[in-house]
Amino acid sequence: MACSASDLAPLLSTTVNSTEAANYLCSQFSSIANQLSDTTYAVNNTYLLFSAYLVFAMQLGFAMLCAGSVRAKNTMNIMLTNVLDAAAGGLSYYLFGYAFSFGSPSNGFIGRHFFGLREFPSSQADYSFFLYQWAFAIAAAGITSGSIAERTQFVAYLIYSSFLTGFVYPVVSHWFWSGDGWASPVKSDNNLLFGSGAIDFAGSGVVHMVGGIAGLWGALIEGPRIGRFDRSGRSVVLRGHSASLVVLGSFLLWFGWYGFNPGSFLTILKSYDDSGGYYGQWSAVGRTAVTTTLAGCTAALTTLFGKRLIVGHWNVLDVCNGLLGGFAAITAGCSVVEPWAAIICGFVASWVLIGCNKLAEKLKYDDPLEAAQLHGGCGAWGLLFTGLFAKEAFVNEVYPNKVGRPYGLFMGGGRKLLAAQIIQILVISGWVTMTMGPLFYGLKKLNLLRISSEDEMAGMDLTRHGGFAYAYHDDDDQSGKPSSFIMRRVEPTGENTPHRNSPPISA
Repeated sequence: MACSASDLAPLLSTTVNSTEAANYLCSQFSSIANQLSDTTYAVNNTYLLFSAYLVFAMQLGFAMLCAGSVRAKNTMNIMLTNVLDAAAGGLSYYLFGYAFSFGSPSNGFIGRHFFGLREFPSSQADYSFFLYQWAFAIAAAGITSGSIAERTQFVAYLIYSSFLTGFVYPVVSHWFWSGDGWASPVKSDNNLLFGSGAIDFAGSGVVHMVGGIAGLWGALIEGPRIGRFDRSGRSVVLRGHSASLVVLGSFLLWFGWYGFNPGSFLTILKSYDDSGGYYGQWSAVGRTAVTTTLAGCTAALTTLFGKRLIVGHWNVLDVCNGLLGGFAAITAGCSVVEPWAAIICGFVASWVLIGCNKLAEKLKYDDPLEAAQLHGGCGAWGLLFTGLFAKEAFVNEVYPNKVGRPYGLFMGGGRKLLAAQIIQILVISGWVTMTMGPLFYGLKKLNLLRISSEDEMAGMDLTRHGGFAYAYHDDDDQSGKPSSFIMRRVEPTGENTPHRNSPPISA
């Protein structure tokens, strides 16, 4: 809203002191415009903060999911690692991570401003944006911790978590989310990769693939848990101790995903036209929540019936993993696809997860939470899905900085967006392999990665953390436990056992 006295004065020429009247009216208009601008900033920052709180609440979901998926003797250990991911990640992202991610102006590879949040906030970002991005960074570290659960030294968690959130993840997020990133769809100079940039709206690649591939290398270098495969190479299921915690964690992650995906718009008070009608960014936020929901629900149901056909029973743990696989896949294109396309995304994500798990079993790869298969495999599918199903109108709404931008191949938009998505998959895989692979290998050579076999069989809660989380014994896991500590049911032998109608035996 703009106003000047020279514009209003002719309209008030019949009024005494028309210039003063025009100045007064303009000052009132300017005051109203400033208040509206302040309100817009306040509403958008509140929306972003609320989304950050939702994403941070996903850490509780990760903690519950991890705790339920491991054996009882390692519960305290896995809970502590989840706390460590948030705490160590908070400091490393504050000192280095945010600067490497969004330290603009910078080059296309890495940011170089705002270390320790110096000269912050700026016209580009406020503290709420930092908090939101930190919540994303620690989510990637949480994914990795699930892959190497039940056999990893505590110091290794501290080292990899700080390195991942302070350097590896920030570089990837700079590439695809920063205004300076070489493959970003919001690149400030509009010199976009294949005229499009890679569309990874909320992080199927940036968050899920990074965490999943890091976990893949950690688990490969460590090797499987003791007892995971027998001497003949056959798979032995090491069941988690609490399906209740797995379900609770899955629902908490589902809830947090409504901050993860819709929150990635960063603002909500934005109109897509000048009519002031009912349709605007608030509508796109709602649509994104719907596509997220449909993908997860479809993946859960597909996994339910798919696993029923394969193994012959209904398994709630498989359903929970299928649900999360659908969410991980839709995260890339949640804002630019139709709801019906999200159903396709979830359906395929379920079979991608099932296929990856079958491959992992054949290769004797051990991931207690299926994190690499779920986040890495389904995340990669989500990027490809976006290149196939992104709708032109939605792409132009969400990324308005360039007219005529390529969109999904199956929607008539050509192959350029799909090519950019494939490039993203390849460079993320290569970057994480080049950084996290040598880190885990170095930790192994320094004897800082894996615990001893004695500690692993006894359980890290007892050997490393002072005792069990609660009084509980795994019925299916007798490794490292003296037989005297296991209570067994005594069955009648039929010998010298009096009949129920026999008289009592006197002394």
